[in-house]
Amino acid sequence: MNLLASQNGLHLSWRVYPNQNALDAAVERDEVDVAPGMQQTPATLRHWLFSLPYLRVPHKLVGFRAESADVVELDRLALNERLAIDQSSDAWQFVERNYPELTRLPARSDRQAVQAVEQQRAQYAIVDEAQLALLFKEPAFSNLAVVGDIGDTRLLRLAVRKDWPELPALLDQALSQLPPERLEKIRATWLRPNYPRLLDTIVFWQRLTLALTIAALLALGLWRRQRRARRHAEARLLSAWQELETRNATEAELRLSQFSIDNSTVGILWVSWDSRIRYANRTAERMLGYAQGALLARRLAELEPLLDSHTWLDAWNRLRTNHEIQSFETQCRRLDGQPLAVSVTLSFLQFGRAEYLVVYLNDITERYMARAALAESEARYKSMAANVPGMVFRLETPQAGEPPRLAFVGAASQHLLGYPAQTVQGWSQGWRQAVDEADLPGYLAAWHQAVDEARDWRWQGRLRHRDGHSNWVDLRASVRRFDDGRRVWDGIVWDISQNKHHELQLAESRSQLRSLAAHLESVREEEKARIAREVHDELGQILTVLRLETSMCELGFAHLDTKLAERLGNMKKLIESTFQIVRDVASALRPPVLDAGLGSAIEWQARRFESRTGIACLVSVPDTPLHLDDTQAIGLFRILQEALTNVLRHAEAATVSIGLSAEARRVSLSIADDGKGFQPERQPAGRSFGLVGMRERVWLLGGELQIDSQPGQGTTLLVRLPVDCREEIQ
Repeated sequence: MNLLASQNGLHLSWRVYPNQNALDAAVERDEVDVAPGMQQTPATLRHWLFSLPYLRVPHKLVGFRAESADVVELDRLALNERLAIDQSSDAWQFVERNYPELTRLPARSDRQAVQAVEQQRAQYAIVDEAQLALLFKEPAFSNLAVVGDIGDTRLLRLAVRKDWPELPALLDQALSQLPPERLEKIRATWLRPNYPRLLDTIVFWQRLTLALTIAALLALGLWRRQRRARRHAEARLLSAWQELETRNATEAELRLSQFSIDNSTVGILWVSWDSRIRYANRTAERMLGYAQGALLARRLAELEPLLDSHTWLDAWNRLRTNHEIQSFETQCRRLDGQPLAVSVTLSFLQFGRAEYLVVYLNDITERYMARAALAESEARYKSMAANVPGMVFRLETPQAGEPPRLAFVGAASQHLLGYPAQTVQGWSQGWRQAVDEADLPGYLAAWHQAVDEARDWRWQGRLRHRDGHSNWVDLRASVRRFDDGRRVWDGIVWDISQNKHHELQLAESRSQLRSLAAHLESVREEEKARIAREVHDELGQILTVLRLETSMCELGFAHLDTKLAERLGNMKKLIESTFQIVRDVASALRPPVLDAGLGSAIEWQARRFESRTGIACLVSVPDTPLHLDDTQAIGLFRILQEALTNVLRHAEAATVSIGLSAEARRVSLSIADDGKGFQPERQPAGRSFGLVGMRERVWLLGGELQIDSQPGQGTTLLVRLPVDCREEIQ
């Protein structure tokens, strides 16, 4: 793994997990990307994708150093000889399946299995060759050696998380590019089988010592007479010994080769020209469900029903002539009649005068099922995309640095744009050529922001239909980033034309309502001013005449009758109180002090509020009067009245600060209290008509209203109106 990382510029961060379940749980939480040394099983396929095998680790038979160099085979073990095996390993299942008659001693690890042999509780142990290379480095196991091979091999693969389907192929390519000499060096470092050699046996040294002693005695006795004969005899003896050793080694290699072929992970068939099977290894027999030797002399057509004699002869002649290798996938028929998905590779072989077609079979049931599941998933995805009430799309960058392109467009493009999905998929920059000209700047800004900054894509605008009309759409896409620099946006385009139409109608209706409210407010203020003038002028004149007539009666007749004088005095008091009521009504309708300027009106209202409630008011207004138009002045004055009413009702304040200021093109009115405060965003609906009224007044005047308040910190209300009062300020 370090070699792969260094050659591909990767950084590895290692994590250790106690068991397979913990590792499977970790990959489900996206904590693990790649796991080396994994075996492909139905259980692990639920969580991982796998590379091709990168290491074959055989299981070795371990025992005490024997007096002879013979290789021990499981077939020749006595029934009373015990085998110590890690019960959780593949070797246990292998021996249990293939040699059920042997006596097995379960162990919890390879170390315990070797210790059982060292402690003579078992005659042999079956151990993983990689673990054995580490254990033999320990002095405690120096008396043990490898005495045989059981023929079972662990195929180690690289496991990859399932949401990275491209990574296994990349790892296979990287593994194939590793230098063979480096791999051989790594294998020699970590996997050093300790087979018994002839020089390690005691019998060899005993016999050799005896032979050398006899030879030495004979040499001493016949040194002069048989010197040449002795040398010739020694040469012949050495030659015979080497020939015998070579023959034994060759036979062992042949047996090992035959055993490896018989138990290969690939099914192998040798087929003669008449399509009859001449050889089948155990893997092929197990794969097809046949007993050992049951496939011999059968025709290949029994395994492939679609293979007739003409097709077979054509394939035989073509491969025999061209010596090419042909690969394809098909489904064979097992002995029980069930189909078996296999990958078939055919090659022509000539051995002596015999000619064969070698058939290599790989069980691809898992790949076939995965492919079927993928096809079903794609069909389900396309079906879902076609039934979603919107146009589903996928935008991706093929490689880092390249402009993104549409990789998938849903069938809803026909309804939304009038073009089929294949046509839309070839457009550049998404739907740029269908964007309405008025919305194109906003679309390009959203596009560049999403692409350049690798952010989610959000946009609302109009897309032109093929027939010329435009549809309002809402585009939303989420971005996914990959380690190789690629980025993918998965999103949907909703047709919001009807909602947008209702929204525009609602906005227009709201604008009309506000215009109507502004007109009604203007009419109301004009009516109040008119009523105030009539009350002041008409009632004022009548009350003045009544007060004059009452005074004349008092001068003329009060001295004649004391009771009459008392009544006239009461009438004068009643007339004066009526005068005050008239003045209050007129002031309430439209304070006359507004004619003196907004600043004077604010001071008058503050003093009146202070005298009526006892709440101290601090007023700050410009020294120079601001001559605003009546609409603005009355609007600000009404806002002040409503704010002071709210202070009296809700604030429980002791002091109110009122400020009026003006700039070149803006006048500001602020009302601040030291009351209990509140949270403006949490005001319940239907309980804040005062605030709603103030906001509407400010909106009608073209200004803005700002409310700052927190519980226990008082409330500040700030109104800003755009005006041109430079002349008045000067």
